[in-house]
Amino acid sequence: MEILASRMLFRPADYARSLRFYRDDLGLAIAREYGGGTVFYAGQSLIELAAHGAPVTPGGPFSGAVWLQVRDLYATEDELRGRGVAIAREARQEPWGLHEMHVSDPDGVTLIFVQIPDDHPLRRDTRG
Repeated sequence: MEILASRMLFRPADYARSLRFYRDDLGLAIAREYGGGTVFYAGQSLIELAAHGAPVTPGGPFSGAVWLQVRDLYATEDELRGRGVAIAREARQEPWGLHEMHVSDPDGVTLIFVQIPDDHPLRRDTRG
């Protein structure tokens, strides 16, 4: 199997509300818009909001989280607070060394904003 591309696809309960959240509150850049939704750049991935197929049960079946790496987590926290975004869990360093902050989207999907410190193993060259 060869995976050529990927993206996260959400079918929010209220498309307009989620569009405002990702576009205006988080400030993500739009990769493309089409009649049935909007696709946002999210680092090396894409987030697509589909304006169709909303879940019957609010909150939807998605129980995971979206991991978004940023350069400066604490500046990101300040920026989002300045835009009125509610911070579900404030930025802090985790026992595993990453700095993380949680935000919930309008449908309850957890967005984990992550900063990788310079000395973290994820930054090490493992090629030997």
